[in-house]
Formats: sequence, C-alpha cells, structure tokens
Amino acid sequence: MTLSLPAVAKLNLFLHITGRRADGYHNLQTLFQMLDVGDMLHFSPNDSNTITLECNDASLIGVDNLIYKAAQRLKPLAPPNAGCHIRLDKHLPMGGGLGGGSSDAATTLHALNKLWQLDLTTTELAAVGLTLGADVPVFVHGNTAFAEGVGEHLQPVKLPRKTYLVVTPECHVSTAEIFRHPALTRDTPAMTLSDLMQKTWRNDCQLLVEQLYPIVAITLQWLVEYAPCRMTGTGASVFAEFPDTASAQHALAQLPPHCRGFIAQGVNQSPLLAALADTDYNS
Repeated sequence: MTLSLPAVAKLNLFLHITGRRADGYHNLQTLFQMLDVGDMLHFSPNDSNTITLECNDASLIGVDNLIYKAAQRLKPLAPPNAGCHIRLDKHLPMGGGLGGGSSDAATTLHALNKLWQLDLTTTELAAVGLTLGADVPVFVHGNTAFAEGVGEHLQPVKLPRKTYLVVTPECHVSTAEIFRHPALTRDTPAMTLSDLMQKTWRNDCQLLVEQLYPIVAITLQWLVEYAPCRMTGTGASVFAEFPDTASAQHALAQLPPHCRGFIAQGVNQSPLLAALADTDYNS
C-alpha cells in the first residue's frame, strides 16, 4: 500500500534581515504564505531496512536530497528492518525560493512518522526538521505564519484568501551565495507583527539578487506591468497578487519565453494537514 501526500509551496510575503549571528546564520522576520500547489510524494513502506528514492527528475536522486536526509533522521527510531520506497513527482522549480526541498522534507517526516508508527508530536517533528533546514519547521506545522529567528520561531497568521501568479525565470539562485554576500542588507530594524502588517512589504534580498541575476530584474519588470510584484525568499521566483483567477490567467498567457509560471491560492493551512487527517492508512 502507498501513502500519497502533497508538499506545498510557500511565498515570503515580506522578508527582512535584522542581523547576522555569531554562528554565521541570519536573524530575520518574514511572513510565510502557504499555497495550495506543490510537489507530490508517494511512500511505500517495506521491510528492506533501506530508504530508496525515485523522481521524475533524475538529477535530484541522491543522498543530498532532503527527502533522503529526513528519512535517515527518523530511521534510528523506526522498528527493526523498517524501510520505505519514496517516489517524488517534482513540480516546483529548484532554486526558486518557494521552499520545495524543505516542504518535501517536512512531508517525509510526517509520512514516516505515520507509516512507522513513531508517535512523534508535530513539535518534535519540527525540531528534527530544523536540523535539516530553517524552512522545514514551517512546513511541518503547516500554517501560514510570521517567523523570526532563523525562521524557527513561528506564529500562525490568518490571512484573506488571495490569488497569486508565481513566475520563475530560467536561473538558479544560490541561497548560500546571497547570505554570504557583503552587499546583502542585514540591518533592517526588527518590528512587531502589528507594525509590519501596516507597512509596505519588501524583500531585503531582492535588490542584490536583481544585481547578480539580471534575468530576475527583467522578470520583475515584466510582471509589474500587470500587478505590484516582488521576489520570494532568495529567488529566483517572483510573484504578484491578483484580484481573481481570470486576471492572473491573462498575465500568465503573456508569459515571456524565459519563464515558467503557475497560479495558486494562498491558504492559511497546508493541504498536507488535511491529507494526513483524511488518510486511514494503517501500516
């Protein structure tokens, strides 16, 4: 029997870098918006004592994949000889700032917790997720949320449902490169969530990414003709909010040849949580 679960995308509706820590990581303030689209993962448990992974993109298969790393984090807690074959249907662009890899890892943690009957709480799974990456905990909890610290301090936020057009140019932005770069803005004053909700939102990484990756700037110049837009995460994906699906589809139909895009709805709770609640899988 196979358990199939979504791994949804996120947007950073704003992203402020408030300082650099002694360990090299950065403190930030951001608003994670969950979307209703993403990758799909399929988990087939077995007694092989191994984790195997297949994907519609062969370049993603390997021990560096966060899915594999997430499974290995839980393996010592599993019953003897517990194994799993995992198939990833990859739809989200890599290096887009949409959290695809982190979301895949979070879905893996939830799936194997259920399949191997580990009985870990969501908080415990999020703590494991943080060892894999700063964005993993928000996907484990599955709520649109205000985040601080390196992204692990989360406060759920309820937002009105919005329609987004997400566009990704043909480039891969290195998150590590952006956070290492001396020109990155690192001194935005920290604010309360109530104050931030009244401000005009921005992404502190956007100006630097536009300078280093001109195709991102070109894509933003195209999208702003249809609606106010900005970058998510460290890019390369950019997004704009539209009043309805029809107006978003009109812009999508004019997509430049150097881009790919999709329309998504913002949701306050990840579809992963509903899928987990709906499944009656019993390993």
